[in-house]
Amino acid sequence: MTSPLSPQQRYPELLAAVQMARLFDDGKVFVDAVPRNPDAAALRADYLAAASAPHFDLAAFVQSHFELPDPSSTPLGAPAPTAAQHIRALWPQLVRHAVAPRPGDSLLPLPHPFVVPGGRFRELYYWDSYFSMLGLLLDGQHALARQMLANFERLVATCGYVPNSNRSYMLGRSQPPFLWLMVQALADPQGVADAYAAHLDTLRAEHAWWMRGSETLAPGQAALSVVRMPDSSLLNRYWDHHDTPRDESYREDVLTAQAAQAAQSGAPHRSTAQVCRDLRAAAASGWDFSSRWLADGATLHSIQTTRIVPVDLNALLWGLEQAIASGSSMVGHDALSAQFAERAASRAQALQRWCWRARSGPAHGGHFVDVHWADGTQQPALTAAAVVPLFVGLADAEQAADTAAAITNQGLLARNGLLTSRVRSGQQWDAPNGWAPLQWMAVQGLDSYGHRALARTIAQRWTDMVERVYRSTGRLLEKYDVEHDRPGGGGEYPTQDGFGWTNGTHRALQAWLAATVE
Repeated sequence: MTSPLSPQQRYPELLAAVQMARLFDDGKVFVDAVPRNPDAAALRADYLAAASAPHFDLAAFVQSHFELPDPSSTPLGAPAPTAAQHIRALWPQLVRHAVAPRPGDSLLPLPHPFVVPGGRFRELYYWDSYFSMLGLLLDGQHALARQMLANFERLVATCGYVPNSNRSYMLGRSQPPFLWLMVQALADPQGVADAYAAHLDTLRAEHAWWMRGSETLAPGQAALSVVRMPDSSLLNRYWDHHDTPRDESYREDVLTAQAAQAAQSGAPHRSTAQVCRDLRAAAASGWDFSSRWLADGATLHSIQTTRIVPVDLNALLWGLEQAIASGSSMVGHDALSAQFAERAASRAQALQRWCWRARSGPAHGGHFVDVHWADGTQQPALTAAAVVPLFVGLADAEQAADTAAAITNQGLLARNGLLTSRVRSGQQWDAPNGWAPLQWMAVQGLDSYGHRALARTIAQRWTDMVERVYRSTGRLLEKYDVEHDRPGGGGEYPTQDGFGWTNGTHRALQAWLAATVE
């Protein structure tokens, strides 16, 4: 299949002009606009001719040649006594119906309704959707959750993978692979293996996409999303096919690349293309942006995402391999089942060798970390990504106990839940912010290894804070400051309302707390 062209590919000079002039406060507005003339060559020619004339008015040109999206806001709905009641009223407002093809639109067609995160996020996002589904299922929206899964299967069938979102400008990268967990969430608890079997072709296609290029790699080499570690084991990294500034954050990426060039005096040269690819790869991680990806831990222009093996990505891929092995066994494909069981075992062994950081003293538990793939050096910082091996069941009991101790003793547990990291970089995936998906994975992971008291502490602190902020603002937010009762900050755009994954995890955590009363 030929991929739809992004706005940058269709009319590059116009996009660069609009974004660098900051015609809109949010660069996403222009790339979500629909050209009135879908003939990209004609539009590009019209712009180049008009721009060369005296007194050219760029804003007027855009207004006359594009249909701009509606303002990015989600109606708050009628006031409700609790956040849970408000969430139930919000779901219909976050639903978008099947998307039909529209010439020139960056929005990719989907056959079924779906839930958007809210605010500026007007499309289906990959990993967000799993956490939204948790709440949809609790609120009786089973049919909608199944339709969302069907949309993801359609995307795999047409694109070969699950894109970051159903936008042409986000093709070329995926996000944390939660498709197998969506299948699991929608399955009868007694029939999870049957559910994996029913979606086996889709799960195998997603896995194949992540592993492209692995066959020819030598130790210490990488290709696309896969790396071969110094001991020849295979692990994965985040990647984007493109190495240009992101369409939706074009100006920001240009300025970051310029800052990287200015800071390089005497350092190894990093091209603008490499900086842009690393920015795009961080967007693929969902943690855009975080000190995890920064060489100096502080400045965005030092970003090095593609040099890093993220522990959470690889834990999720281990779960995908386990799911494929289980589903293959259910349909009698024993050889395939054995192959994927071996893949999962090899990945687990590699994660244990490269990504486990042993305890540094009696008061500091060990924890999982990211690692540089070229030489195997660890990034020692404790982040909330350390809980994902517990969430998927990859850790052993001692590692789970050490992780619980690290969270408690090394400052990751805050007044209102789990910090994303302990670093104050100014990026949104760092302190003092907490994010709903990380709370859910921490709670479920810790509880599954018997650390229920800590799990309940995280869940109670987070849900109480969400309720307090809702009562004071009437809003469900994308992210929160877990040291204070207020919205989170940082990032390339204001904190958004809505908000799909906060809604879903709030409902799920409240239900879990009610079911685990001690």
